[in-house]
Amino acid sequence: MSTREQTREQTGETAERPLVAPTAPAPGHDTATATGLGTGIAPEDRTGFAPTASPGPATGVTARAEAGAELTYVYAVGRDDGGLRRTAAGMTGVDGHALRLTGVDGLVALVSTVPADVFGEQALRAQLEDLARLEAIARAHHAVVVAAFAETVVLPLRLATVYRDESRVVAMLTEERHRFTDLLAGLDGHVELGVKIYADPDAVPAPAEPSAPEAAAGSASPGRAYLAQRRARRRTTQDLYRAAGDVAAEAAHLAEGLARARAVHRPQQGELSRHRGENLSNEAYLVPVESVDRFREDVGGLDGRTPGVHVEVTGPWAPYSFATPDGVGGDASDGAGPGEDEGAPR
Repeated sequence: MSTREQTREQTGETAERPLVAPTAPAPGHDTATATGLGTGIAPEDRTGFAPTASPGPATGVTARAEAGAELTYVYAVGRDDGGLRRTAAGMTGVDGHALRLTGVDGLVALVSTVPADVFGEQALRAQLEDLARLEAIARAHHAVVVAAFAETVVLPLRLATVYRDESRVVAMLTEERHRFTDLLAGLDGHVELGVKIYADPDAVPAPAEPSAPEAAAGSASPGRAYLAQRRARRRTTQDLYRAAGDVAAEAAHLAEGLARARAVHRPQQGELSRHRGENLSNEAYLVPVESVDRFREDVGGLDGRTPGVHVEVTGPWAPYSFATPDGVGGDASDGAGPGEDEGAPR
């Protein structure tokens, strides 16, 4: 079974992947670094995410949407090779809006027409602060990207990338055509795999009780015995985190030997982390399709070797973390492409 076919089979799994980090400080993962093919975002939720979805500042668009006004929502960019046409014909996008293609010179964007009173800047800002609504938009966006990636290599755009009209999408494709084309070529034949390291102090055996002579010697000072137990527990926890750091370093070494690029994302916390323990490391790797099984075997094989330290390998995903070329985006007034103001129509 091909990796793209596996992706089709894993749509249920990818639907569980946190695509958005509601507590992320700013669009563009300013807390993350990436090496290899440019900088980008992670679904899981790398999205995960996992991609951040916080709207940018109001720029170049009226805060009051006119009744009946429409905007163009962009999910992904790819080659006009038939794959995205099949995606557009087989499903709908956010809020059930129809999918279609718009493009120029062999490069196409997968888009939907959406109402400005729902996806205009102020309305979108309010929706992205509503976790239930945010999740609904994120799942719909991610489902489109998953389906597109199952057909062909794509550049997933960040959640809620909205342009004022289709002509601005075409202008963005024209302006960024060479970079997008080069990036698509670099991503072809690759998938994104995630690696997360967890430390779970509760999974580590408690320090041994003192022996009978020790207990007798300390019976006159229960306070000392308590402090001794606290110190022993603290040493155990510190040892666990040091061990987790060693496992993370080994995982990164093994992964980098099989991957073309690496992106480091901030650890997931709270509801975004579904695993027991604390997420200490959250990384994404761009892996050739033919190396996926070995990657899972080598990196995933570290799980369980150290008590209290867990290694999770996720994916394969569309290459969210490696889909944004350096220098693209950020100017919402002229629709320069996927960038820092993903919540503001361009």
